[in-house]
Amino acid sequence: MLKDVARWSLALLLAAAGVMHFVSTRGFRIVVPDWATRLTRLDKDAIVVASGTVEVGLGAALVALPHERRRVGVAAAAFFVAVFPGNVHQWRTGRSAPGLDTDRRRLGRLILQPVLVAWALWSTSEPKHTARTGRRRGQGRHRSSVRGR
Repeated sequence: MLKDVARWSLALLLAAAGVMHFVSTRGFRIVVPDWATRLTRLDKDAIVVASGTVEVGLGAALVALPHERRRVGVAAAAFFVAVFPGNVHQWRTGRSAPGLDTDRRRLGRLILQPVLVAWALWSTSEPKHTARTGRRRGQGRHRSSVRGR
């Protein structure tokens, strides 16, 4: 139950942050380092829109694709790792973006990034096996096994 709440909360956070990329594109351009435009051959607006699209997509996938939960969690964690250099860039340059208008908040965002990675991985991990039955929590008792493999 706690993992479900954490996963849904992460989905909401991702979707809301993604939508903000479309609402406040200019504010998010600040986070994009110049080397990212050279590397991707995209302008800063395109990178902001692309990352917003990915965030909305990951948020939706966390809710809509329960059987792919683990893969989506790994993808979300990878996304958080991928955008980390932009957060470092913003902290180093001291430039403000929506909600990140002080050095303290920008540093807090850096510290939050590993928490987001862990959150994505933990909230989408498989339930642990119970000691008594050897089954994962939530599995029915009448599940037949395939023999002969």
